[in-house]
Amino acid sequence: MLPQTKTETAMKKLIIFIMLLIPAALMAQVSGKIIDSKGQPVAFATVTLLNSADSTSVQTVQSDMEGTFAFATPKAGSYLLRISAVGYAIYSTPTFALTAAQTARDMGTITLTENKRQLNEVLIRATKPATVQRADGTIVNVDAGILSKGSSALEVLERSPGVAIDRQNSGISLNGKSGVQVMVNGKVTRMPVAQVVAMLNGMSANDVSRIELLTNPSAAYDAEGSGGLINIVLKENRKSGTNGSLTATAGYGYREKGGIGGRIAHNNGKTNLYASYNFNRDNTYSDFHATGSEQEPFLGGPAQSDYKSITTGAAHSQNGTAGIELIPDSLTTLGAGIIFNQSTFRNATQNRGVYFVGDSVYRLNADIAGRSRWQSMNYNLFLNKQINQDQKLNLNADYTRYSSGNPIDVNSTFLSSTGRPVNSNDTLFSPRQKGNSNTLIHQFAAQADYSAQLSPQLSLNAGLKETYTKTNTSSAIESLLQAGYVTRPFAQSNNRFTENIGAAYVAADWKPDSLTSIQTGLRYEYATRSVTGSKVGTLFPNVLLTRTLPGQAELYLSYNRRISRPSFSDLASYVTYNGPQSVNTGNPNLKSTITNAIRLGYRRAGYSASVSYSRDNNPIARYQSVYTPDSLQMAVSPQNLRYQNNLLLQLSAPVRVSNWWDMNYDISGGWRKFALDYTPVPAQKTYFAYNLHGTQLFKLSPDLSLEVSGYYNSAAYNGSKKVDGYGALNAGLKMELKNNGGTLQLSATDLLMSGTVTSYYGVLTREAFDLNTHVDFHPESARRPIFKLSYTRTFGGRNRGAVERQKTSSPEQDRIGQ
Repeated sequence: MLPQTKTETAMKKLIIFIMLLIPAALMAQVSGKIIDSKGQPVAFATVTLLNSADSTSVQTVQSDMEGTFAFATPKAGSYLLRISAVGYAIYSTPTFALTAAQTARDMGTITLTENKRQLNEVLIRATKPATVQRADGTIVNVDAGILSKGSSALEVLERSPGVAIDRQNSGISLNGKSGVQVMVNGKVTRMPVAQVVAMLNGMSANDVSRIELLTNPSAAYDAEGSGGLINIVLKENRKSGTNGSLTATAGYGYREKGGIGGRIAHNNGKTNLYASYNFNRDNTYSDFHATGSEQEPFLGGPAQSDYKSITTGAAHSQNGTAGIELIPDSLTTLGAGIIFNQSTFRNATQNRGVYFVGDSVYRLNADIAGRSRWQSMNYNLFLNKQINQDQKLNLNADYTRYSSGNPIDVNSTFLSSTGRPVNSNDTLFSPRQKGNSNTLIHQFAAQADYSAQLSPQLSLNAGLKETYTKTNTSSAIESLLQAGYVTRPFAQSNNRFTENIGAAYVAADWKPDSLTSIQTGLRYEYATRSVTGSKVGTLFPNVLLTRTLPGQAELYLSYNRRISRPSFSDLASYVTYNGPQSVNTGNPNLKSTITNAIRLGYRRAGYSASVSYSRDNNPIARYQSVYTPDSLQMAVSPQNLRYQNNLLLQLSAPVRVSNWWDMNYDISGGWRKFALDYTPVPAQKTYFAYNLHGTQLFKLSPDLSLEVSGYYNSAAYNGSKKVDGYGALNAGLKMELKNNGGTLQLSATDLLMSGTVTSYYGVLTREAFDLNTHVDFHPESARRPIFKLSYTRTFGGRNRGAVERQKTSSPEQDRIGQ
């Protein structure tokens, strides 16, 4: 494929920008809030605006998580509302009029009454909104998107508002911050970021219910994650009888893709058994091209370089869940569950480099064969006890085992302009290299959470948690010399680390009046680490003030304090092979990041706007270039910045154009300022960065839907490295087959092949070895769009009880029906 010109790249970015910002100048004017007889909001109720004369439908919307709804301004006339929700009697409002002078109408609070007969006998399918904005963050409902079927959890996460995935270096950032903690069902994954990315890439999105992007989590959550928490909530089945689903996917990009999976459950009201399994194959591709200049000590001086790398390979991943829930009485639920993930990736990398030093020319040819593998198992026991009407106790115990291995074999030649090998009897230039790195992690966690409703206005939550983690890592690089294989003196390591974190928290929710809510929390964590010998106790306060305004609007103000501790791989003194010029390694001098953040927000009928400010002390930037101790090679390692300040504005606007056309836009942007001093010349930078995310859903017929979505991440910095803006435009088509024949979904990823990531070293300040390089990284979809066709068929019983309601998942425990 011919390389893209700058004009073509700019045009693709412009197309994505236009698609994301199609004008949506519609203002919601007919609004209200729906509650039940207990005063709780009714989410996902269907609200229809009808002409009073003939009862024809004008518009239809759904209530959000707070029960609020709003319509775009209709023309003048006489109308009424009809409201329906699973488990409630249909409600119709009195007729009301809209005139040219009075286009706004606040319907106030509408109370629905329960209809037990409907709840037991009628099945109504509710459609969730793609994203929901809350005071503590953003909720992404995975099943609401057509593109989700056949995707991995990582691909769905990449398409989520404010999220950026670094596929070249296996990184995750949220709203421009890399200090993100990933959880699965509220359980913290204490693994290196690169291994978390690999786990999510091997996890099928078919088993994911929703993704929670929490920027202001309560004190009940671990304080880990200065950039926020990403909670992957897996599906559970609450349907009665025996039921399940089967899914098959086939696709093609650079090479073939495919997957098959299923879920099954049996629920008789007292016992719920469930299991799921997915297998996926992904024959993939990536490449990068680097040009620039640097000092090359082993070549005798400054050099101009032109370096190309191509990686191909097939990844095979499988994941599954199994569990049992027992309900011996109406006040008690206990159970056990297993989550299994496993992946292997056989890959081949071809590296080709040309170096110009004075009048001399050197050529590097390296072929690398790798076989990475990893596996994780999580075992969970839980007990939920309703002590009485006002008190509840939850107990959880978890054990997680994670193992990974990454052996590689390297065949290389480094030739001078005369065609002779350069220092072939030196370990740096050996024609044969063997490398291996292994990790084994054991984690034990136990938690107790207590909640009590002390009065109608005051509730209390408190809890204790203990987490113990043991990590073993080993790595080595062997070089073939004339005398045989020799291990490099500082290219091997065997490390054992232990970490113990004890935590206690207390949180209160006080409603001094009907319009005001004050949520406060304080968490204390005491962490000990064998690798640093540190013993540190830290307090993490959390405050959220909420005020209900006229017109069903809400204003909130929050503050929280969080931490990001370096992972064991960040701290370990391991060395892995990059080439004769550089190695990957850890940094035992890393410090923890402490973040203080404040946020002011406004929400009304699904629309939201917020402004936040945060200060990160010692933020961690990974994959930075520094000198090795002997100054002969470049070490690619994590480093601490001095600080980073963030001023962020976020906007979210769901728009219903008509009954068949819905749009949703999420925009975030602001100013960032950081300073660093690990480069030869210290530097600081202030810049503006933004993220755009848009989705348009078209209901073409009762059985056919089309989704067009895209995202764009503007230029930003990762430490001293500058990264240009990039994005992707995606599309999906969904067809419901008749007579319960199942669902067909066709998806296309990166239709414009605009996902190229361009980065620059040496533009902010002077780098180690005077590195000044331009790098273009092409993931598979930047070379060829990826098309996937999925078929899903469900079978079995119906949901027990009402339609699934969204709620905040508690850490270490999330029992949401699906």
